[in-house]
Amino acid sequence: MGSGAWSTDVYDAADRYRRATGTSAFSYSDSGARVVHPALDPRGAVRESRDSAEHPRSTPVAVLFDVTGSMGHVPRVLQAKLPQLLGLLLRQGYARDPQIMFGAIGDATCDRVPLQVGQFESDNRMDDDLGRIVLEGGGGGQMRESYELALYFMARHTVTDSWEKRGRRGYLFVIGDELAYPRVKSGEVARLIGDDLGEDVPMRQIVDEVTRRWDTYYLLPAGSHYSGNRRVLDFWRDLLGQQALELDDLAAVCETIALTVGLGEQAIDLDQGLRDLDRAGSSATGTVSQALARLGGSSRAEVSELPTGRTTGRGVVRL
Repeated sequence: MGSGAWSTDVYDAADRYRRATGTSAFSYSDSGARVVHPALDPRGAVRESRDSAEHPRSTPVAVLFDVTGSMGHVPRVLQAKLPQLLGLLLRQGYARDPQIMFGAIGDATCDRVPLQVGQFESDNRMDDDLGRIVLEGGGGGQMRESYELALYFMARHTVTDSWEKRGRRGYLFVIGDELAYPRVKSGEVARLIGDDLGEDVPMRQIVDEVTRRWDTYYLLPAGSHYSGNRRVLDFWRDLLGQQALELDDLAAVCETIALTVGLGEQAIDLDQGLRDLDRAGSSATGTVSQALARLGGSSRAEVSELPTGRTTGRGVVRL
């Protein structure tokens, strides 16, 4: 996947049509759908980010978000902010040939649609994938959702030329406000993804697997039920260190993602990125500045080991 090119004109035309006809951008869910859309079904699926003549140096970016409870409005915010995200990545040159995948996370212990995973796309089909997400709004009410199941999919059911050819990790952003379950449960994997594990996989092990190939960030936005909760923050910081970030404003999530990718690709430094936001008239500058400053001086682009055993340097980014 990943062919074509993003067009703001196409996005705007679709938005005008929906407004004129009273159609929701999430018509699949809003029409009452309660089963995963076939295009987002993780069972037996592998999601690929591949190079092509059109996009010779693909940069994979995966955005997975909790759609339970108070987090159910997240995809609507993302859908409305897509032009800002793509504008920074493409027009500002933050990433070469970005291919973006959207997915949704629920609770496999009680939700009907606990995992939804789109394709890596370079064009307006990423907007289509967002519109196919079921906004179930459930969850189990125990401060846990099935983030570990989504991380399992990313670790074992994604393939990227960025890693296979160049040893460069992709970017994974998980947006949520709760804890993961302590283990990837083999029964849930069999039922929802189709793999026969034989035994459960500890959360720490699956995080180690996914972070080998993905620069992984957890974003905890304001306005969610557990925003600012120390137990949630400590849980994710124990797993991801400083890459578990708080956002003072959910509306700043796309700009935060774009600048994080730009920093990781060494296309900008933080000051330049914030100036770009100001010039674009974004209201997210303060939130993004505060969130990314929490990363301190840590590097997010260490030397990676290629599958052949060779190594390649992605450089060191300093904020």
